[in-house]
Amino acid sequence: MTTINHKTEQSMDATRRAFLGRTSGGLAIAALAGLFQSENSTMAADGLSAGINDAPHFPATAKRVIFLCMAGGPSHLESFDYKPKLEQMHGKPMPESYTANQPIAQLQGQKLVCQAPLIPFKRFGESGQQITEVFPHIGSVADELCIINSLHTDQINHDPAHTVMNTGTSISGRPSMGSWVTYGLGSESANLPGFVVLTSKGGRNPQPIATRQWHSGFLPGRFQGIQFNSTGDPVHFVKNPAGVNRNQQQRVIEVITGLNGIRDQLVDNPEIRTRIQQYELAFRMQQSVPELMDISQEPQETLDMYGVSGADGSYAYNCLLARRLAESGVRFIHLYHRGWDHHNDLVRYMGICSGLCDQPTAALIKDLKRRDMLKDTLVVFGGEFGRTPMAQTNKGPVGRDHHMRAFSMFMAGGGIKGGITHGATDELGYNAVEDVVHINDLHATMLHQLGLDHQRLTFQYQGRDFRLTDVAGDVIKPILA
Repeated sequence: MTTINHKTEQSMDATRRAFLGRTSGGLAIAALAGLFQSENSTMAADGLSAGINDAPHFPATAKRVIFLCMAGGPSHLESFDYKPKLEQMHGKPMPESYTANQPIAQLQGQKLVCQAPLIPFKRFGESGQQITEVFPHIGSVADELCIINSLHTDQINHDPAHTVMNTGTSISGRPSMGSWVTYGLGSESANLPGFVVLTSKGGRNPQPIATRQWHSGFLPGRFQGIQFNSTGDPVHFVKNPAGVNRNQQQRVIEVITGLNGIRDQLVDNPEIRTRIQQYELAFRMQQSVPELMDISQEPQETLDMYGVSGADGSYAYNCLLARRLAESGVRFIHLYHRGWDHHNDLVRYMGICSGLCDQPTAALIKDLKRRDMLKDTLVVFGGEFGRTPMAQTNKGPVGRDHHMRAFSMFMAGGGIKGGITHGATDELGYNAVEDVVHINDLHATMLHQLGLDHQRLTFQYQGRDFRLTDVAGDVIKPILA
């Protein structure tokens, strides 16, 4: 192997600069044109559209994931987990057998009193799923849903709980689930990122979220989630500046690609290859993204079904975009709605949030099904944790505090059984006690439906093989169709 020392490298850099200077870039562009043969060539050549060599590990039932995150932690006791015993205990002291030596977020040192469900439940669909009346549209697709009432997590505060939900651990800096999925399977789209994030807000003060929640961590940077803006330009600088046309922009990218390619031959740095790929993807996105975000050609019936009034950054608009992204081959689509942190005035804020999210969520499921896409699209809906069975009254009308021991989510499509409820909490909704599901189990199941063995989807970093589920996680086999 030829060794290139510092002086040799400097000499080669100087030679390159001199060569490019003498040719005014023209010869360089011609010589390096093979690196940019067409707008799709690099995707196939360098593996950006493909995942790791041995994936998928077995036949998949899902091709993509749409993860609907209700940021802030919706109350399971006012959504999917009906507790008549809690109603009977209303106003009575919460038994210490539940709460002794347990972490409590904002109720420390306060009198712990049982709070009855604040919103009535009813049965929906032929399956008779019990869902709160605040979700009538979600209730209309009850027979498509697998409601999991026995989730638990490791963290009781929002940011670390989001980190567990997104990365499988509370340790910051690990790759997000969307990054792991695109690392394993790649993207089916040549003109869009494999992992896209959309955010909306509405309800009680919007829950802060950080871009590290969709970061690629120690995985190559090309697997990082890309946040699309729902209003204005969907991606910064997606439009060319005045006086620059598409051909001129392509010429610039070709030159940059060539120079980066020469440098990579010298230093063999995977982040240089990532930069090459991302420059080229960004160029393709200048054409594909505006088309994607333009919903003017959607039938009025579809817009009405979602409750979309325009490109307004709403959750409804984002759900419609999620379907369009899925159709375009995006592998992992993550929607955040920020407003579900209901410490006080739960009924009012739950009504606001459900008013913004209930109809579009159901519409997305219905729309995917009528397009024959639900069968291979895994939809996941839920927050980062649940809420306490105890009342929180120190901030005005009653609400509920953070709760990590039990909460509810649902899954639909992608080879998951519909019309079932899996797992259960105790009679007061405090602890998950039957068919208990940890976030690692949820991740293992998501990967399984995508044809990925969570124990084999690994990446070596600092001398250790890491995975999304770390050293835990079991596939939730009873919910698989």
